[in-house]
Amino acid sequence: MRFSSGGLRYVKGMGVLVRGQAQVSMNLTDFEQTPIARVFEFVKREAARYGAMPISSEIVGLIPKRALEEAAEWFLQVENFDSSLILENRLAAVTGGKAAVGGIRAGVEPFIELLAAPTATPGGGSASAAAGAMAAALGGMVAGMSRGKKAYQQYERELSDALTRLNRLREELKASIDLDAASYAAVLKAYKDAKTAAPEVGERAISDALKNATRVPLGIAQKAHEVRRLVESLKPITSKNMWSDLAVASALARTAIEGGLANVEINLQESKDETFKAETSKAASVITTGN
Repeated sequence: MRFSSGGLRYVKGMGVLVRGQAQVSMNLTDFEQTPIARVFEFVKREAARYGAMPISSEIVGLIPKRALEEAAEWFLQVENFDSSLILENRLAAVTGGKAAVGGIRAGVEPFIELLAAPTATPGGGSASAAAGAMAAALGGMVAGMSRGKKAYQQYERELSDALTRLNRLREELKASIDLDAASYAAVLKAYKDAKTAAPEVGERAISDALKNATRVPLGIAQKAHEVRRLVESLKPITSKNMWSDLAVASALARTAIEGGLANVEINLQESKDETFKAETSKAASVITTGN
C-alpha cells in the first residue's frame, strides 16, 4: 500500500497485528491526490485475493470534513455531487449571513461588507475568485437545467461532463477566496518579520511569500479561463432562454481572469527571482492569448 514500497502515492503505512487481526495502519499525506475511498478500496481488493475482507476501519485523531464528503461521494456514486447538497453545509452558509437583511442578499452581504472594510484583505484577488465561482455556478445551473431534457438528449454526455467540471471549479474558486487573503497576509507578515531577522533569512521569507501570493491569483485566472471556455461551449447545446445567464457567466469569468492576472502582475513587480518572473509571465500570457 505504501508509496515507498511501490504502492499508492501520498500513502505512508505499515502492517501490524491488533487483537489477533491484521491492521493496515496508514497516514495519507494528501487526501485530495490519493482519496480515502481509493485507499480503502485498494486494501479491500488486495485482501480479497487472499480470501479476506475488511471488517472495520478507524480514524485516529481528526480528519478534514472534505475527506469524508469525498469518500461518501465515491462509495455512494452520487452523480455531480457538491458540498452544497449537504444540509449542514447549506445551513452554515445561510446562517453565516443571518445578521444581514433576509433573502438571497443575506448570503452575500457579509462578504461584500468585508470587501468594503478599510482592511487589506479580502481584496481584489478574493473578489476575482468569487466572480469566477459565480461564473461556474451559473454555468452549472444552465447545464443542470438542460441535462435530462428531451430536446438536448443528444448532448447528455457533454452536459454531464461540463457540469462535473464546473462543480469542481466552483469549489476550487470558492476555496481561493480565503487562499488569496491568506497569501497576502503572509506577505505582510514576511515583511514585518524581516525587520528583525537576518538579512538572508528575511529576504528568502519575503521571496517565498511573494511567490505564493503570485501563484494563487494565477491559479484563479487559470481556473476562470477554463470556466469561461466551458460556459462558451454550453451555448450551442442549451436553450436560448438561458443564454443571458451564460452571458453573465462569461462576463464574470472574464472579470476573474483580468483580476487574477492584475494581481499576478503587481506581485511580480516585487519579486527579485527573474526565473520565477519569466515562468509566471509565460503562464499568464497563455491565459491572455487563450492558447
